[in-house]
Amino acid sequence: MKVDYKIVQQRRNDIMMLIQKLGHITVKQLMNDFNVSEITIRRDLQYWEDKGAIIRYHGGAKIIQHMVHHDNSNFTNSRYKHAIAKLAASYVEENDTIFINTSSTALLMPQYIMNKRCTIITNNAKMVLVKHSPLINIVLTGGELRYPKEAMVGDFALNNLSKVRANKCFLGCSGISSESGVTTAIFSETSINETMIQNTLGSVFILCDYTKVGQTHNYISANIHQIHHLITDINASEEELTRIQELHPNSLIHKVEPLSSIAIYQEESFH
Repeated sequence: MKVDYKIVQQRRNDIMMLIQKLGHITVKQLMNDFNVSEITIRRDLQYWEDKGAIIRYHGGAKIIQHMVHHDNSNFTNSRYKHAIAKLAASYVEENDTIFINTSSTALLMPQYIMNKRCTIITNNAKMVLVKHSPLINIVLTGGELRYPKEAMVGDFALNNLSKVRANKCFLGCSGISSESGVTTAIFSETSINETMIQNTLGSVFILCDYTKVGQTHNYISANIHQIHHLITDINASEEELTRIQELHPNSLIHKVEPLSSIAIYQEESFH
Protein backbone atom coordinates (compact mmCIF):
# COMPACT_ATOMS: atom_id res chain seq x y z
CA MET A 1 0.00 0.00 0.00
CA LYS A 2 1.33 3.42 -1.01
CA VAL A 3 2.17 5.63 1.95
CA ASP A 4 0.54 9.05 1.94
CA TYR A 5 3.31 11.50 2.81
CA LYS A 6 0.82 14.10 4.09
CA ILE A 7 -0.52 11.63 6.65
CA VAL A 8 2.99 10.68 7.76
CA GLN A 9 4.03 14.31 8.11
CA GLN A 10 0.87 15.22 10.01
CA ARG A 11 1.52 12.38 12.48
CA ARG A 12 5.12 13.50 12.91
CA ASN A 13 4.01 17.07 13.53
CA ASP A 14 1.47 15.86 16.10
CA ILE A 15 4.17 13.80 17.82
CA MET A 16 6.45 16.83 17.94
CA MET A 17 3.72 19.02 19.41
CA LEU A 18 3.12 16.41 22.09
CA ILE A 19 6.81 16.08 23.02
CA GLN A 20 7.10 19.87 23.17
CA LYS A 21 4.14 20.01 25.53
CA LEU A 22 5.13 17.14 27.83
CA GLY A 23 8.92 17.42 27.59
CA HIS A 24 9.40 13.69 27.11
CA ILE A 25 7.39 10.66 26.06
CA THR A 26 7.73 6.90 25.66
CA VAL A 27 7.56 4.89 22.45
CA LYS A 28 4.79 2.75 23.95
CA GLN A 29 2.72 5.81 24.76
CA LEU A 30 3.06 7.11 21.20
CA MET A 31 2.14 3.69 19.78
CA ASN A 32 -1.08 3.75 21.81
CA ASP A 33 -1.91 7.39 21.01
CA PHE A 34 -1.39 7.09 17.26
CA ASN A 35 -2.35 3.44 16.73
CA VAL A 36 0.80 2.60 14.75
CA SER A 37 3.60 0.07 15.11
CA GLU A 38 6.76 0.43 17.18
CA ILE A 39 8.96 0.61 14.09
CA THR A 40 6.81 3.45 12.69
CA ILE A 41 7.18 5.46 15.90
CA ARG A 42 10.93 4.85 15.95
CA ARG A 43 11.19 6.16 12.40
CA ASP A 44 9.18 9.24 13.35
CA LEU A 45 11.43 9.91 16.33
CA GLN A 46 14.50 9.34 14.19
CA TYR A 47 13.16 11.96 11.78
CA TRP A 48 13.01 14.58 14.55
CA GLU A 49 16.34 13.53 16.06
CA ASP A 50 17.99 13.99 12.67
CA LYS A 51 16.62 17.55 12.66
CA GLY A 52 18.13 18.19 16.08
CA ALA A 53 14.78 18.68 17.78
CA ILE A 54 14.83 15.74 20.24
CA ILE A 55 17.15 13.32 21.96
CA ARG A 56 16.17 9.66 21.81
CA TYR A 57 16.81 7.31 24.70
CA HIS A 58 15.91 3.69 25.36
CA GLY A 59 12.13 3.45 25.12
CA GLY A 60 11.42 7.11 24.46
CA ALA A 61 12.54 10.63 23.60
CA LYS A 62 12.84 14.07 25.16
CA ILE A 63 12.76 17.59 23.80
CA ILE A 64 15.91 19.67 23.31
CA GLN A 65 15.10 22.75 25.37
CA HIS A 66 15.95 25.39 22.78
CA MET A 67 13.36 23.82 20.44
CA VAL A 68 10.44 24.49 22.79
CA HIS A 69 7.98 27.06 21.42
CA HIS A 70 4.43 28.14 22.13
CA ASP A 71 2.73 27.03 18.91
CA ASN A 72 0.82 24.09 20.35
CA SER A 73 -2.39 24.41 18.35
CA ASN A 74 -2.45 20.74 17.35
CA PHE A 75 -2.06 19.64 20.94
CA THR A 76 -4.72 22.09 22.09
CA ASN A 77 -7.15 20.74 19.50
CA SER A 78 -6.54 17.22 20.83
CA ARG A 79 -7.37 18.42 24.34
CA TYR A 80 -10.74 19.68 23.12
CA LYS A 81 -11.48 16.43 21.31
CA HIS A 82 -10.79 14.46 24.49
CA ALA A 83 -13.06 16.79 26.47
CA ILE A 84 -15.85 16.31 23.92
CA ALA A 85 -15.41 12.53 24.01
CA LYS A 86 -15.42 12.48 27.80
CA LEU A 87 -18.69 14.40 28.02
CA ALA A 88 -20.25 12.20 25.33
CA ALA A 89 -19.20 9.08 27.27
CA SER A 90 -21.08 10.35 30.34
CA TYR A 91 -24.35 9.89 28.41
CA VAL A 92 -23.75 6.17 27.88
CA GLU A 93 -25.84 4.16 30.32
CA GLU A 94 -25.71 0.61 31.62
CA ASN A 95 -26.56 -1.96 28.91
CA ASP A 96 -26.75 0.64 26.14
CA THR A 97 -26.06 -0.32 22.55
CA ILE A 98 -24.54 2.65 20.76
CA PHE A 99 -23.43 3.55 17.25
CA ILE A 100 -20.08 5.25 16.65
CA ASN A 101 -18.95 6.25 13.16
CA THR A 102 -15.44 6.93 11.82
CA SER A 103 -15.05 10.12 13.84
CA SER A 104 -11.62 10.51 15.45
CA THR A 105 -13.33 12.29 18.36
CA ALA A 106 -15.94 9.57 18.92
CA LEU A 107 -13.12 7.02 18.75
CA LEU A 108 -11.82 8.49 22.03
CA MET A 109 -15.04 7.69 23.90
CA PRO A 110 -14.32 4.09 25.05
CA GLN A 111 -11.48 5.14 27.32
CA TYR A 112 -13.94 7.35 29.22
CA ILE A 113 -16.76 4.80 29.54
CA MET A 114 -16.08 3.35 32.96
CA ASN A 115 -17.92 0.74 35.03
CA LYS A 116 -20.76 0.33 32.54
CA ARG A 117 -21.70 -2.64 30.40
CA CYS A 118 -22.42 -1.52 26.86
CA THR A 119 -22.05 -2.55 23.23
CA ILE A 120 -20.44 -0.33 20.61
CA ILE A 121 -21.44 -0.93 16.98
CA THR A 122 -18.99 0.85 14.70
CA ASN A 123 -17.69 0.99 11.14
CA ASN A 124 -14.36 2.33 12.40
CA ALA A 125 -11.70 -0.37 12.04
CA LYS A 126 -9.36 1.60 14.31
CA MET A 127 -11.65 0.71 17.22
CA VAL A 128 -9.90 -2.67 17.56
CA LEU A 129 -6.78 -0.83 18.74
CA VAL A 130 -8.51 1.41 21.28
CA LYS A 131 -8.05 0.72 24.99
CA HIS A 132 -11.35 0.07 26.72
CA SER A 133 -12.95 -1.49 29.76
CA PRO A 134 -13.58 -5.25 29.57
CA LEU A 135 -17.24 -4.43 30.22
CA ILE A 136 -17.48 -2.90 26.74
CA ASN A 137 -18.36 -5.17 23.84
CA ILE A 138 -17.08 -4.00 20.44
CA VAL A 139 -18.89 -5.07 17.27
CA LEU A 140 -17.56 -4.10 13.83
CA THR A 141 -19.97 -3.69 10.95
CA GLY A 142 -17.60 -5.23 8.44
CA GLY A 143 -17.59 -3.97 4.89
CA GLU A 144 -15.18 -2.55 2.35
CA LEU A 145 -12.20 -0.98 4.11
CA ARG A 146 -11.36 2.56 2.97
CA TYR A 147 -8.11 4.30 3.84
CA PRO A 148 -6.75 6.49 5.36
CA LYS A 149 -9.64 6.64 7.86
CA GLU A 150 -9.97 2.85 7.90
CA ALA A 151 -13.72 3.20 7.48
CA MET A 152 -15.85 0.15 6.71
CA VAL A 153 -18.45 1.09 4.10
CA GLY A 154 -20.60 -0.36 1.31
CA ASP A 155 -23.54 -2.75 1.08
CA PHE A 156 -22.09 -5.28 3.52
CA ALA A 157 -21.75 -2.67 6.27
CA LEU A 158 -25.19 -1.21 5.53
CA ASN A 159 -26.86 -4.62 5.57
CA ASN A 160 -25.43 -5.38 9.01
CA LEU A 161 -26.39 -1.95 10.36
CA SER A 162 -29.95 -2.41 9.10
CA LYS A 163 -30.38 -5.30 11.57
CA VAL A 164 -29.45 -3.24 14.63
CA ARG A 165 -31.41 -0.75 16.73
CA ALA A 166 -29.19 1.32 19.00
CA ASN A 167 -30.15 3.27 22.11
CA LYS A 168 -27.96 6.23 21.12
CA CYS A 169 -25.54 7.20 18.37
CA PHE A 170 -22.42 9.35 18.54
CA LEU A 171 -21.33 10.72 15.20
CA GLY A 172 -18.53 12.99 14.10
CA CYS A 173 -18.73 15.08 10.96
CA SER A 174 -16.67 17.17 8.56
CA GLY A 175 -18.95 20.13 9.10
CA ILE A 176 -22.16 21.32 10.73
CA SER A 177 -24.06 24.48 9.88
CA SER A 178 -27.52 25.95 10.22
CA GLU A 179 -27.73 26.17 6.45
CA SER A 180 -26.63 22.65 5.39
CA GLY A 181 -26.97 20.51 8.52
CA VAL A 182 -24.46 17.75 9.21
CA THR A 183 -22.12 17.14 6.30
CA THR A 184 -19.20 14.89 5.41
CA ALA A 185 -16.44 15.12 2.83
CA ILE A 186 -16.60 11.40 2.00
CA PHE A 187 -19.53 10.16 -0.08
CA SER A 188 -19.28 6.48 0.93
CA GLU A 189 -19.78 7.37 4.61
CA THR A 190 -23.00 9.33 4.02
CA SER A 191 -25.32 6.31 3.85
CA ILE A 192 -23.62 4.77 6.90
CA ASN A 193 -24.25 7.90 8.96
CA GLU A 194 -27.85 8.12 7.70
CA THR A 195 -28.55 4.49 8.62
CA MET A 196 -27.09 4.90 12.11
CA ILE A 197 -29.34 7.90 12.73
CA GLN A 198 -32.44 6.19 11.34
CA ASN A 199 -31.84 3.09 13.47
CA THR A 200 -31.31 4.97 16.73
CA LEU A 201 -34.16 4.66 19.21
CA GLY A 202 -32.96 7.44 21.51
CA SER A 203 -30.72 10.47 21.26
CA VAL A 204 -28.48 11.42 18.35
CA PHE A 205 -25.24 13.12 19.39
CA ILE A 206 -23.00 15.08 17.03
CA LEU A 207 -19.41 15.45 18.26
CA CYS A 208 -17.26 18.12 16.66
CA ASP A 209 -14.57 20.56 17.70
CA TYR A 210 -14.84 24.24 16.83
CA THR A 211 -13.10 23.82 13.45
CA LYS A 212 -16.19 21.97 12.14
CA VAL A 213 -18.86 24.42 13.33
CA GLY A 214 -20.11 26.63 10.51
CA GLN A 215 -18.43 24.48 7.86
CA THR A 216 -20.21 22.79 4.95
CA HIS A 217 -18.94 19.84 2.95
CA ASN A 218 -20.31 18.08 -0.12
CA TYR A 219 -22.48 15.31 1.31
CA ILE A 220 -25.36 15.68 3.79
CA SER A 221 -25.65 13.06 6.55
CA ALA A 222 -28.45 14.66 8.59
CA ASN A 223 -30.50 17.80 8.97
CA ILE A 224 -30.43 19.91 12.11
CA HIS A 225 -33.83 18.61 13.29
CA GLN A 226 -32.49 15.05 13.58
CA ILE A 227 -29.95 16.08 16.24
CA HIS A 228 -30.67 15.93 19.96
CA HIS A 229 -27.24 16.94 21.29
CA LEU A 230 -24.37 18.89 19.76
CA ILE A 231 -21.16 18.62 21.76
CA THR A 232 -18.47 21.08 20.75
CA ASP A 233 -15.96 23.32 22.54
CA ILE A 234 -15.79 26.86 23.86
CA ASN A 235 -14.08 28.15 20.70
CA ALA A 236 -17.05 27.34 18.46
CA SER A 237 -18.72 30.26 16.69
CA GLU A 238 -21.40 31.69 18.98
CA GLU A 239 -23.18 33.18 15.98
CA GLU A 240 -23.45 29.81 14.22
CA LEU A 241 -24.47 27.97 17.38
CA THR A 242 -27.22 30.55 17.96
CA ARG A 243 -28.54 30.00 14.43
CA ILE A 244 -28.54 26.23 14.98
CA GLN A 245 -30.38 26.65 18.28
CA GLU A 246 -32.97 28.92 16.68
CA LEU A 247 -33.65 26.33 13.98
CA HIS A 248 -33.97 23.51 16.50
CA PRO A 249 -34.84 24.92 19.96
CA ASN A 250 -35.21 21.45 21.47
CA SER A 251 -31.63 20.45 20.78
CA LEU A 252 -29.03 20.75 23.54
CA ILE A 253 -25.73 22.43 22.73
CA HIS A 254 -22.79 21.67 25.01
CA LYS A 255 -19.51 23.62 24.97
CA VAL A 256 -16.58 22.01 26.78
CA GLU A 257 -13.33 23.30 28.24
CA PRO A 258 -10.13 21.47 27.17
CA LEU A 259 -8.85 18.58 29.26
CA SER A 260 -5.41 18.88 30.82
CA SER A 261 -2.49 17.01 29.28
CA ILE A 262 -2.28 14.80 32.37
CA ALA A 263 -5.95 13.82 32.04
CA ILE A 264 -5.41 12.86 28.42
CA TYR A 265 -2.06 11.15 28.36
CA GLN A 266 -1.80 9.38 31.69
CA GLU A 267 -4.29 6.67 30.77
CA GLU A 268 -5.85 4.56 33.48
CA SER A 269 -5.20 0.82 33.44
CA PHE A 270 -8.18 -1.46 32.86
CA HIS A 271 -8.42 -4.69 34.83
